[in-house]
Amino acid sequence: MDLNFSETDHAFAKEVRDLIEQHITPRMQRAQALTPSVFSDPEIVAPWQKALASRGWIAPGWPKEYGGTGWTPAQRWIFEVECVRAGAPAISPMGIKMVGPVIIGFGTPEQKNYYLPRILSGEDRWCQGYSEPGSGSDLSSLKTRAVRNGDHYIVNGTKIWTTHAHHANRMFALVRTSDEPRQQDGISFILIDMTSPGITIRPILTIGGDHEVNQVFFDEVRVPVSDRVGEEGKGWTYGKYLLEFERGGGIASPRLRQALNTVRLLAESDASGRAIDDPDLALRLSEVEIDIDTLEMTELRVLSALQTGQNPGAVSSILKLRVSEIHQAVTRLGFEVVGNDGLAVEPGRPLYAQNQTRDLPDAARTAVPRHLNGRAYTIFGGTSEVQRDIIAKLMLGL
Repeated sequence: MDLNFSETDHAFAKEVRDLIEQHITPRMQRAQALTPSVFSDPEIVAPWQKALASRGWIAPGWPKEYGGTGWTPAQRWIFEVECVRAGAPAISPMGIKMVGPVIIGFGTPEQKNYYLPRILSGEDRWCQGYSEPGSGSDLSSLKTRAVRNGDHYIVNGTKIWTTHAHHANRMFALVRTSDEPRQQDGISFILIDMTSPGITIRPILTIGGDHEVNQVFFDEVRVPVSDRVGEEGKGWTYGKYLLEFERGGGIASPRLRQALNTVRLLAESDASGRAIDDPDLALRLSEVEIDIDTLEMTELRVLSALQTGQNPGAVSSILKLRVSEIHQAVTRLGFEVVGNDGLAVEPGRPLYAQNQTRDLPDAARTAVPRHLNGRAYTIFGGTSEVQRDIIAKLMLGL
């Protein structure tokens, strides 16, 4: 893998900057900066997604025949870095990076023709129906059931911690379609219209104060059998495939580096009493920066593998583990830098729509919500304990 950018790469970087200049507004930049949760709200993301879709740049990881860009790993890297530098809103991965690859890999021609264009355009907004109140880390014990009734499944049960279900019109879900001796064998992967009768969404407010996740209830919800992806009872295989892309199909190091730089600038400002003068803090900032450098190289290796058509594999667990831990380390430093100013809590959300309660810079306003929200990073998408088990089994042979 050549890490030196060519003249073509530099020309591409200018193309990206030109597109950003045309479509990223100061309001969008500030809203992204004041979003302490994982994803930006659709009202902020939608104009940017529309611009990327019009340019054919929305799905860098997809095969070109389905709307992918055909970019090299260097171009994908340049695009991510330039977007982060510009403060562009983060596109939700639910459609582009998660269910999209599953439909491409295992869907019928009809499913591909219908869903993939709607994912690219943003017409469909997706949420993930995996976790349940009694089935989180032990996901294969899920109880939400889909019973075949002619050309439909009748779905009953509940999903929890469902990110942006209140914004979504589609859900991809794992449901139990049969009881087998090995519980993983009775699970199917289905696509659910969130406007279907019988669906109730109950909001869950996080400790950071955000409405990001929900509990979703299914009461006799009818789902066409044609919206099952792949074979009945093989959903566990498709679900694991999806999780590899959720955990290892993205590029997190540019945003982590930007977040660390924000903390460093805050520490150097008079607003924090120049916390950077504390040698212990300065040392910890340097340690986290080295961790991000290491993560960056791992992500570049995975990008190269994806470019040749490989799925991320077990290395996705390494990335999930390190991204979660580094994110928590960065937000912890921000929390400490803010100090007593962190007591100025703004209960209203989204933060970009609220008046400031005190004369604080935006970076200080988000420090505590980011830290609190970030406590979930080592839980969602597979706990750190589960990731270590996967690494031990698949990479170390233990």
